[in-house]
Amino acid sequence: MEITHVNNELRVTIPYDEAAITALRAIGSGRWNPNLKCWVFPEDKFNALIAFKREYTEKYPEKHTAKTYYGHKFKQPLSYVPRSPESRSPKNIPYYKEALAPQVEDYSKKLSDRLVLKGYSPKTISGYVAHLKRFLYHMELSWESTDVNRYLLYLLEEKGCSHTYVNQAVNAIKHHLKNEGLYKESEVIQIQRPKREKKLPKVLGKNEITKIIQMTDNLKHKTELMVGYSCGLRVSEVASLKLVDMDFDRKVIIIRQSKGRKDRLVPLSQTLEAQLKSYLSHYRPNLYVFENPERTGPTAERTLQQVFKDSCAKAGIRKEISFHSLRHSFATHLLESGVDLRYIQELLGHAHSKTTEIYTHVSNKSLMAIVNPLDQLTL
Repeated sequence: MEITHVNNELRVTIPYDEAAITALRAIGSGRWNPNLKCWVFPEDKFNALIAFKREYTEKYPEKHTAKTYYGHKFKQPLSYVPRSPESRSPKNIPYYKEALAPQVEDYSKKLSDRLVLKGYSPKTISGYVAHLKRFLYHMELSWESTDVNRYLLYLLEEKGCSHTYVNQAVNAIKHHLKNEGLYKESEVIQIQRPKREKKLPKVLGKNEITKIIQMTDNLKHKTELMVGYSCGLRVSEVASLKLVDMDFDRKVIIIRQSKGRKDRLVPLSQTLEAQLKSYLSHYRPNLYVFENPERTGPTAERTLQQVFKDSCAKAGIRKEISFHSLRHSFATHLLESGVDLRYIQELLGHAHSKTTEIYTHVSNKSLMAIVNPLDQLTL
């Protein structure tokens, strides 16, 4: 019997034995993975599995031929301790000062309530609240414009944060000033917002996309990547996709309440339809198309990112890319195929056409028509 800890899950490899399989099922939350040829359990079943292994090896010492390992790249003795929600104490928060905690929590609650009423997404609210807490603790509840600028300079120069990160901090602080009635136009104007960085989206070629999908052996993981690319979805949209959103009769997938609180339709390709039907018949999910190991909710976004990262490594792709690159590649490939920019805007769910126009800068359709002057030389 062997237990390995891989990608936030515990994998159990064991010779077939009806009594042992019955005992494994009794532990709960486990499932047989036919591709990996092992049982997969969530991390919180660690203690139960170790206890089961102890009983199993005592009963069948001749079958105990492997040790318990941690990690999939470097096999080391397993020393995993299950995490608990209480493991993150307030002192882990950057710049935390106990004396300021009550006031900071009060301001944070007010900001959260304000953003909920304004219809912001939970992820945005969480990010803004975290920014406000860091600012208030670091500046010790001082929010004069000079102090704000000093804090922003600290983020840029000492912490090395990106301009996008610092701009999010500015947004959170301004919401706080409005909420507390401290918003003075003359002071807010003095808050220096760093110039927004103009970065091109990171795009993969069609051959690279093909390699990534082909090198993904797991049926579920391959389907997740194909959905992300074929529909141009954000990682959060892939994770939250539900079975009721799949309309095979109309050949569309409904993306509900995505960024900006908008619904939209994306086409369901023939290739993806066949892949999805194969996946659904094999895994039989309950509510979400891609469920977590416990089958109690959607798969984690971090899991999707890790799936993409592992597949890129297998395909030999060394670019600094993420799951979102599938969405960028989808839009760019459509543009290079001659699809009108307005249709791409609708498929991506962009509120403004300027957001979609960024893909014109990475499309090589027009660039390929330019004759390079080097090629005109006789060398």
